[in-house]
Amino acid sequence: MERDEYLAGKFEEHRDHLKAVAYRMLGSVPEAEDAVQESWLRLHRSDDEAIDNLGGWLTTVVARVSLDMLRARRARRDDPFEEGRLPEPLVTRQGELDPEHEALLADSIGLALLVVLETLTPAERLAFVLHDMFSVPFNEIATIVGRSPEASRQLASRARRRVRGSAPVPDPDLRRQREVVDAWLAAARDGRFEDLVALLDPDVVLRVDSGARIAPMTVRGAEEVAKHAFTNAPLASLARPALVNGVAGFVVVRDGAPISVAALTVADGKVVELDILVDPERLANLDLSDFGA
Repeated sequence: MERDEYLAGKFEEHRDHLKAVAYRMLGSVPEAEDAVQESWLRLHRSDDEAIDNLGGWLTTVVARVSLDMLRARRARRDDPFEEGRLPEPLVTRQGELDPEHEALLADSIGLALLVVLETLTPAERLAFVLHDMFSVPFNEIATIVGRSPEASRQLASRARRRVRGSAPVPDPDLRRQREVVDAWLAAARDGRFEDLVALLDPDVVLRVDSGARIAPMTVRGAEEVAKHAFTNAPLASLARPALVNGVAGFVVVRDGAPISVAALTVADGKVVELDILVDPERLANLDLSDFGA
């Protein structure tokens, strides 16, 4: 019993870090929690007295577990409807980021970045996450992916080029982000098409994940994205401000129930990416109680 209590206490010291690693690897809070739980079980079954660096050991274990989960997910993706699904967002009320989400969102892991991470191979994602986000040396990454340190370095380099070329970096000023998002919603409510276009980057990308057996939708270009917003203008009046993975967004609530979550990535005062989750099953798994009736 004393050993169990001691191990549990030491494990709790690392839980937030492990969950942050797993969330970046998996893009899902429930899956990240499963990976963390599995790392606890493996610790409990191990010879803990032989572990010199518990934090490093646990990071390696949760990374291995997450890698296996990513590979299993890839194997299931023969279904074309699974490609392009949005990662699971972290949603809180504007200005009310809770401590758990704060730990998960350290280093600005926005939804736009998670979308790009979903396009990497499992090994590339692991190398990038562990090295670029958590400063794990390549010789340690090599033992996890079963490659040489140099090959692991190349995995991270390929991933880095993909991220830099595809993941927009949001403006650091959250107040300015909110001003742009509020202006976008007001223009949609009022049916001001030209103002909608003016708030969008010319190369803006809209992604909508409706779940079930509906293929994810991608719309590109300011005018086309504005047309989509114009078509759905009545929903703008139902939007409630939110933080979605640390950036300004909103939750649309109809008849007391959330029906969509949107993250808007604002860069240089323009919306460069909109990621909207409409999947009712996945929305039901999110804690959106603060946005109810």
